[in-house]
This record gives sequence, structure tokens and C-alpha cells, in this order.
Amino acid sequence: QFHLVESGGGLVQPGGSLRLSCTASGFSLNSYAVGWFRQYPGKEREGVSCISWTGDITNYPDSVKGRFTISRDNAKNTVYLQMNSLKPEDAAVYYCAARFSDNSCPRGAMNFWGKGTLVTVSS
Repeated sequence: QFHLVESGGGLVQPGGSLRLSCTASGFSLNSYAVGWFRQYPGKEREGVSCISWTGDITNYPDSVKGRFTISRDNAKNTVYLQMNSLKPEDAAVYYCAARFSDNSCPRGAMNFWGKGTLVTVSS
């Protein structure tokens, strides 16, 4: 069984930080590009970051650039999303997903998805 499990979500005040983790079981993330996506109620999932399987290519939309950082620790089979300077509009369910041997994270072509972790940004 192949699984991705997200953790680290929770309640944080505006301006605060959270670090999300995405850990794989049943397979090695080393050969996968990994992306973080978020979803608002009634909306489609949108990408917020992607890291290539080689780890040397990352990308972010303008909405999170400079505030979010994606990284990977292959020894722990885990990808992280460090989120700083959080805003109320960052509140959403965050999902990680993996795509085999790629440098990009197209939402419709990811091979595995986690079940999500809720991030709430409120004072």
C-alpha cells in the first residue's frame, strides 16, 4: 500500500508560522516530484509549491512566494512546507501529492495524494 500522510496543520494567528510535513509509506519519495496544494471550500485545489525529484527545482505561485518554502529530506522520506507570515487567506486544507520522476507537479497528473491537513489562520 502506498500512502502519503500530511501533518502539522492547526490553528495559527495571522503573521505566524507552521511547518507541514508529507511522509510517504510503502514507497520512496526520492524519485518523485512532490507538490503541496490547498483547497478552499467549494473550490478546486490550487498548487502552492513543488519540488522536483532531484530537489534542485522549486516553484511557487506569486501568492505564497517569499513566505512559503518547500524542502525535502530523502533520508526521512518526507517533504516539508514551511509557511511563514501566514494570512487569513492561507486558511485551507493542504494536500501533498507525488509524481514519479518529474520536475513539475501538474494537479491532474499526480500519482499519489494524501488526505490533507487543515490550516486555520485566525486571531
